[in-house]
Amino acid sequence: MTRRLALVGLGPGDPELVTAQAARVLNEVAYFLVADKTGQHPGTADLIAMREAICERHVTGEWRLVHVPDPERDRADPVDYATAVRDWHEARAQVYEQALLDNPGDAAVLVWGDPALYDSAIRLADRIVERGRVEVAVEVVPGVSSVQLLAARHRLVLNAIGGPITITTGRRLLEDAADGDNLVVMLDGALTCRRLPEPWTWRIWWGANLGSSDEQLVAGRLDEVADAIWSRRAEVKQGRGWVMDTYLLRRR
Repeated sequence: MTRRLALVGLGPGDPELVTAQAARVLNEVAYFLVADKTGQHPGTADLIAMREAICERHVTGEWRLVHVPDPERDRADPVDYATAVRDWHEARAQVYEQALLDNPGDAAVLVWGDPALYDSAIRLADRIVERGRVEVAVEVVPGVSSVQLLAARHRLVLNAIGGPITITTGRRLLEDAADGDNLVVMLDGALTCRRLPEPWTWRIWWGANLGSSDEQLVAGRLDEVADAIWSRRAEVKQGRGWVMDTYLLRRR
């Protein structure tokens, strides 16, 4: 019997940013699957608590979380990065598959932000379908992304008039900045923008833990505010145990 597997974008943490569609789907499934990283990173228990707060706000009946231990990912810089990520995705597919086998009924995966932007939930669901051990119909529910909230908080239009925008990662920033003038950067724990040549030619709009109670925002000329951003980022991580940040770079 085919079951429903909904990948629900929750937005970046604020219960008020959950869409009406997402709230409806949360009320239609039997349980919620949530990645549990507390075994390797105790500070991430806060991320589970924030998901619980969203469920308490939007689910009108009884609800339950199924904690899925998240396989540890090798954070070193491997020679073959793509293969390392695929191996991690395969390990995640196996533990989520087992959770579905152990828990009958329709389920939702609680996705931070939006499932379509730098998140592995859709690939995870596709791999579960390919493996064929549990029959599911996959549904994707979009959510507000941190990129959208970053633009709103700084009152920005992400693209210049008639111009392109590149969404990239810290890993690729130095390469992409050689040809791009307008870049959104995600997954950059090293704040790679500090290594850009001629930093005075760039302006940055940065945000961390957007949508949470300790949200942080900094904007200015890159050479003037980069150190302040790095310090602010460290303070947030120390206080919370985790930090999620993104930023827009625009050549002046």
